[in-house]
Amino acid sequence: LDAGEGAVERAAALPADVVLNGITGSVGLAPSLAALAAAAPGGPAEGAVLALANKESLVVGGPLVLAAAARAGGMARAVVPVDSEHSAIAQCLRGGRADEVRRLVLTASGGPFLGWSRERLEGVTPEQALAHPNFAMGRVITTNSATLVNKGLEVVEAHLLFGVPMERVDVVVHPQQLVHSMVEFVDGATLAQASPPSMLIPIALGLGWPDRVVDAGPGCDWTRAQSWDFEPLDDDAFPAVRLARAVGSAGGTAPAVYNAANEECVEAFLAGRTRFTSIVDTVARVVEESAAAPDVAGGTTADELTLDDVLAAERWARARAREVLAPDAAGARR
Repeated sequence: LDAGEGAVERAAALPADVVLNGITGSVGLAPSLAALAAAAPGGPAEGAVLALANKESLVVGGPLVLAAAARAGGMARAVVPVDSEHSAIAQCLRGGRADEVRRLVLTASGGPFLGWSRERLEGVTPEQALAHPNFAMGRVITTNSATLVNKGLEVVEAHLLFGVPMERVDVVVHPQQLVHSMVEFVDGATLAQASPPSMLIPIALGLGWPDRVVDAGPGCDWTRAQSWDFEPLDDDAFPAVRLARAVGSAGGTAPAVYNAANEECVEAFLAGRTRFTSIVDTVARVVEESAAAPDVAGGTTADELTLDDVLAAERWARARAREVLAPDAAGARR
């Protein structure tokens, strides 16, 4: 048994065939790095695979994770995505070569507020935000799905996982969540991975990669009539994805600022200290201010960016988000 500071990192570095990181939030970064270091040649878990369900570790520490994965044999060998969207893309990419990929298409359910206007979203309550139409998830992830911050994180994650430029990672709203994501190839063909909304298949595939686990989850029922809908994302009502593209393109510590500020804002919203629409508005303000903040440093490559840079940027972002949210909190108390 192990407990206390560093226990999760030590557990992640133990000899294993697969290390599944399902931690929520950027605290998953250090265990991801520990697992990849252990999987490198000469490490205690040489050749192990990191099954990654903690998107934040890759988003906030992208260059660090990429470098650690390279030492462990490369992203394609050392890291297997467990998020349903990225698992779907990994499966679809088996249908062609890397140089044949035109774009990746992530699907989004649209959350509980699909079709809502910006004005209508002003009055959203925590209870409404936590009512996801398809999945039962934790409070933070469910709220991130409602704001579409989660989808923004997934865009950055897909860009880093698969080495596809940000401008070639698209998002489409698909309320039924039967198609988990797609890959479009240069000849116009699109491959899609479809199955009922469930994490059973991506988890099983992450643990057994590259082999499939027999009867891991239910398949689609093709004996009944059904319709699958797809529609464009409303960037005006849900600007989180557009903002994520910007921070992902900027690189460095910008994604860490985005994620940390959002975690503070979600906590404030769930506690009734700020409005739903203030979550992304505040994140955008903190991200903008971070460009000139002396405590937010770090380059865009692993040689320039350090774990200390990421942690310092997160601390600054959390503190600044709390300052920005303070007037909302005071108003709520009145």
